[in-house]
Amino acid sequence: MLVEPHDPLPFPGAAGPAVRRLTQRWATQLEGAARRPRVALVEGTDPRVLWAAARLAQEQAVTPVLVAEEPAAVRDRAADLGLKLPEDPSLLEILRPSRYTETLAALLGERPRLAAQVLDDPLFLTAAALRRHDVDVCVAGSNRPTADVLRAGLRVVGLAPGIRTLSSSFLMLRPDGGALTYADCAVVVDPDAGQLADIARAAAATHHALTGDEARVALLSFSTRGSAAHPRVDVVREALSVLRTAAPGLPVDGDLQYDAAADPDIGAAKAPGSPVAGRANTFVFPSLEAGNIGYKVAQRVGGCAAIGPFLQGLAAPLHDLSRGCTGSDIAALALAGGVQALTTAQETP
Repeated sequence: MLVEPHDPLPFPGAAGPAVRRLTQRWATQLEGAARRPRVALVEGTDPRVLWAAARLAQEQAVTPVLVAEEPAAVRDRAADLGLKLPEDPSLLEILRPSRYTETLAALLGERPRLAAQVLDDPLFLTAAALRRHDVDVCVAGSNRPTADVLRAGLRVVGLAPGIRTLSSSFLMLRPDGGALTYADCAVVVDPDAGQLADIARAAAATHHALTGDEARVALLSFSTRGSAAHPRVDVVREALSVLRTAAPGLPVDGDLQYDAAADPDIGAAKAPGSPVAGRANTFVFPSLEAGNIGYKVAQRVGGCAAIGPFLQGLAAPLHDLSRGCTGSDIAALALAGGVQALTTAQETP
């Protein structure tokens, strides 16, 4: 096992072992696939990215694809860091982003001003490779603002069929290993009913892909089953109506307070007959404010580990890194993206 300098435990605390078990399960799942997903790592000379690539190549669950115009510079930088990158392209590849200049220009043909700004941008060029299915996953942002990654996703990769909203979610892993999905915690500030419905559908897909469990979706509010009257409750109830038409097979209910959604006894008392009350595993918050606060309370007070954020709603997995990320964070996100790509491929007729 390749040990990362200065950060052997990227998820410390009570949930750390549960995270490591989950990432190992993802690796095992990927090892059984007919073809390893190709995961593009955009900042190909960043020391954290190089460490992640070396570890991923060693584990052989996905094929890391380092993005850089000069392959020799990548290998020289890795050697300076004491990392040995394999020469076998089935274990690790180096992708010249300029190969996709014409593809990107064609994709942005109706946006000449944006094209003029990004035609030599490795992030947008790699997004074009993802759009062409030359790579299966893209992980970026260790040196870039989130806004850049979101723009590349929206303008180049595009949204998944039937989805009109780019959103995000966190996988919240409890110390006992239980997994919950929280959305949206990082992108949509004040969603309307249609956007909430999109967030719920995307979060359900994320939860299923990453945990293997059927998503049971709670649309959260400060009200349960109309116990409070307010325009913000009306938005949640309208989102439920949209979902029941757009995704009739999805187990979902709302408006639900968090305790009614999560606790079986309270759910039975407050929302009898609900398909998800008391046993929800996918929680859709009514606003970014609530979602961001909620996941951080669960993390800091509840002892959960927060894995993500995962961008969701895009036609292919493109995920954003914190600029404070570690190599272990990058490797975990690459594995998660690989699982998502594998799940999508298995479910496509």
